[in-house]
Amino acid sequence: MIKSNKLLALFLLYLSTILVNFKMSIDKLVEVLLYAVPSLITGGVAYYLFDSYFKDQQNTRRWLLQKDNQKEALPLRLQAYERLALLLERINPAKLLVRVAPINDDKVAYQNLLIQHIEQEYEHNITQQVYVTDDLWTMLLTAKNTIIQNIRKTTLDASVTNADQLREKILSNLLDGQSASSLALSFLKSEVSEILG
Repeated sequence: MIKSNKLLALFLLYLSTILVNFKMSIDKLVEVLLYAVPSLITGGVAYYLFDSYFKDQQNTRRWLLQKDNQKEALPLRLQAYERLALLLERINPAKLLVRVAPINDDKVAYQNLLIQHIEQEYEHNITQQVYVTDDLWTMLLTAKNTIIQNIRKTTLDASVTNADQLREKILSNLLDGQSASSLALSFLKSEVSEILG
């Protein structure tokens, strides 16, 4: 029994040592947490602020680069719009018929000559599509194709027998409505006014 009392005393002593150490461990843990939590909060806030600052700086640099690029690109874009306006003026049937006179009385030869001039003007300015919107380029291409189709359709008219009559018929057809090149030119002007603000 003495042996079991000693064992019980030793066990109680061991248990009290564990409890004291446990209490000291909890006190130490609380003390560590009291220092660590504010440090973690301060570190998190500092990270957030630095991250926001660097993102803002990166966006500012990107905006400045874009602004510089726009300063350099704007004259090129405006020049492209000018060239395309000139193209639309030159393929306008009213002006094209004055500028390109028939070589002989053959209406098909004159039709081919007119279409050749339109295609040459278009090919000369094809690179300008890089500087304009897809909508404008599609409008320009549609205007060109519409003018060519109207010339071909008028040439097929049985009442047109020679080049001079072809010219007259194309011009009289223009009086019935607005030409495709005029519509495209109006679209181009509205786009330029949007760019210039």
